[in-house]
Amino acid sequence: MASLTAAELSPSGYADHFAREHLPPADQWPEFLFDLPELRYPERLNCVAELLDAAVARGEGGRTAVIGEHETLTYAQLLARVDSFAHVLREDMGLVTGNRVMLRGANNPAMAAAVLAVLKAGCIAVPTMPLLRGRELATIIDKARVDAVLCAQSLRAEIDAAIESADPGNVRRGTVFFNDPGNEGSLEALAARHKAPFAACDSAADDVCLISFTSGTTGVPKGTMHFHRDVLAICDCFPRHTLGSQPDDIFIGTPPLAFTFGLGGLLLFPLRIGAAGVLLEKLTPETLLASIEKYRATICFTAPTFYRQMAPLAGKYDLSSLRETVSAGEALPLPTRDAWQAATGLDMIDGIGATEILHIFISAAGADIRPGATGKPVPGYQACVLDAQGRPAAPGVVGRLAVKGPTGCRYLADERQLNYVVDGWNLTGDAYEMDADGYFYYRSRTDDMIISAGYNIAGAEVEDVLLRHPAVAECGVVGCPDEERGQVVEAHVVLKAGFAASPEMALELQNFVKAGIAPYKYPRSVKFADKLPRTETGKLQRFKLRNP
Repeated sequence: MASLTAAELSPSGYADHFAREHLPPADQWPEFLFDLPELRYPERLNCVAELLDAAVARGEGGRTAVIGEHETLTYAQLLARVDSFAHVLREDMGLVTGNRVMLRGANNPAMAAAVLAVLKAGCIAVPTMPLLRGRELATIIDKARVDAVLCAQSLRAEIDAAIESADPGNVRRGTVFFNDPGNEGSLEALAARHKAPFAACDSAADDVCLISFTSGTTGVPKGTMHFHRDVLAICDCFPRHTLGSQPDDIFIGTPPLAFTFGLGGLLLFPLRIGAAGVLLEKLTPETLLASIEKYRATICFTAPTFYRQMAPLAGKYDLSSLRETVSAGEALPLPTRDAWQAATGLDMIDGIGATEILHIFISAAGADIRPGATGKPVPGYQACVLDAQGRPAAPGVVGRLAVKGPTGCRYLADERQLNYVVDGWNLTGDAYEMDADGYFYYRSRTDDMIISAGYNIAGAEVEDVLLRHPAVAECGVVGCPDEERGQVVEAHVVLKAGFAASPEMALELQNFVKAGIAPYKYPRSVKFADKLPRTETGKLQRFKLRNP
């Protein structure tokens, strides 16, 4: 794949040009829109300087920035933490601008400060979900050629396994652990030696600062590359125009900071307006409701599954502080919307986003909400439905959802760029229908991605693990409709001779998958078969597994 030349972008502020050299060529980029005045950013831009340093410079240093279970940081305290972490990255670890840093941690102030420090130091953040296993992490390390790792001590086992199996030339700058009291080499201990402010890297607005990985339908992860300007753009579109965020808001929710849904909703959005984000680990429906009451949260971000589970419990808690609740990550069923509104009096904001586009691009709030519809394009974005010939379809026609705006897909050295971006449009893999008033209605996925409780799961990846089990001859994995989770992973398995189908065998296979990849990907349904439906050329016919 040809590379985009530096002459077509602003002069980079980075010494390591790996990211620019692995962007897709310019003719494969989507069309970018910067029609809104707030989206016209200067050529030189460091997003953390705008989000954090500028807030303190405006006199907001005493305002609460992030709230964790064990500590709360003001803007000034968060800035000091970020600066000290940035000194560790550049001085103690020897990283140079443009190097990639993998981040591993649950939602807490240390993880937030680590992400911001990587960006401010001019390095590129590669956040990873806490549930990923060593095998999955090694793939990401190798694809992004990760130079160093910042990891929570509690997640050490999987990162050690990942580094051991990754290419030996990667992670050459080492691993530093945080939330690791008593360790003289921990991130916090090293940072304690650095008291001076850290000058933000003189990065270009179009320097890559974030590589977020998403699973593709083939099971091979795709790295999506986002610029410093993209980080600000998502803050200046949905939260500003649809959500109506205010400086006195307190954001709370469940998505991990490694998800762009969580990174935006719980950290970037509040920082952009001088508000606060609550960062808590391992939330359940009950503890999220209790935390909304405890911290007097005003805006909640989570998936429909959580709202569905919280609705019957809501009456036990004081949720009077809540003014907006945002649902994304999977389609919002109308019964879930109705149950939540009946329980809380709140009309939920639905939204669709994508890792490739960074955050929500179709949504609606307040009087603009139309139950059953996701909404209309967020200001700054355009969307349409494409028919089978790739032309904009008339209202009432189901087709492929296409979107463009200030953010869009730029895969890291991946030929699948050609499938996602067509004629300047980002094709999200969703089938939608638009009505005569311009509202968009979700109908289904157009690919083999399984979306379960807000998680994207590639069936091929689960198949790869199952096929490693000595009892499995062949298998096919699909999504099965489920009222609770939207979809669940369903495995159709053909056993080898000498192995018998049984509930015990199904449980053994489920546990085998849990041990091999992130536990949320395991098949909740296992069906045994004598053979799988295939074409004459041997290709698995997944549609027959979905609709036997």
